[in-house]
Amino acid sequence: MNLSKQIFAYLKITRPLNVALTFFVVVVAILISKQDDVNWLIIFLASLSAAFTTASGNIINDIFDIETDRISHPNRALVLGVLTKKAAIIEYLLLNLFAIIIAGYLSIKLMLIVLISIVILFLYSYSFKKKPLIGNVTVAFLTGLAFIYGGIAAENPVAAIVPAVFAFLINLIREVVKDMQDVEGDKKAGVSTFAIKFGFQNSKILIVISTIILILYTLYPFIIQIYKIEYLLIVMVFVNPLLILCIKYLFDTKKKNNLSAVSNMLKINMVLGLIAIYLGK
Repeated sequence: MNLSKQIFAYLKITRPLNVALTFFVVVVAILISKQDDVNWLIIFLASLSAAFTTASGNIINDIFDIETDRISHPNRALVLGVLTKKAAIIEYLLLNLFAIIIAGYLSIKLMLIVLISIVILFLYSYSFKKKPLIGNVTVAFLTGLAFIYGGIAAENPVAAIVPAVFAFLINLIREVVKDMQDVEGDKKAGVSTFAIKFGFQNSKILIVISTIILILYTLYPFIIQIYKIEYLLIVMVFVNPLLILCIKYLFDTKKKNNLSAVSNMLKINMVLGLIAIYLGK
């Protein structure tokens, strides 16, 4: 294999779009939480540490999921054999090390959050994801924690609580959708997700209830005057209509392509939510 393909495989296994989103999340979390001017080097390093933690979490997930991914995600690097398991483990360890060192350089609190996140991500890949809802809640919690991490980096974690709850709810919805997508592979791997144990219909009901809670929650920061009118406009014009569209797609058909579209729309909505929060602050 030539060098460029090898480098691409190392990059692909980290899921760069998810890594970039984590970086962006922490940047926004710091900017909306800061009370005074924050050094841009601190913003960059804190975001980089969080991004490395996410990247390593994606790698360990793929390492544990090789057999499941042969069915659900056959184009992943370890399944295709373009990257060896040993190489992936080395990359996983190095990224964790870099994340810990960078966070430790910034503060002990940030380093502790990174260490806790690394442990939780490992446990998720090893065990939690195989249990109904526990895995979903774990991933949603870690996404919300990224905002708290940014708030601590800005020395104002209280300001990060509202976006952290938003991130938790939208990621919980997306995780259940992803479980529905992966049902075939998970069944063969002996994984008992919510979609497998309780079925597609109950999974859809859970998604609808969570979406209603999320839509109602998006109004809360404006009502109590945490965020300005710019926030409400983006939420009402883009975020909430897209959430309703996700529900429509969910009930249109059981086709896998629809689930993939819903998952991608939710990811887009996370970015729109971040923009709304940033502009409304």
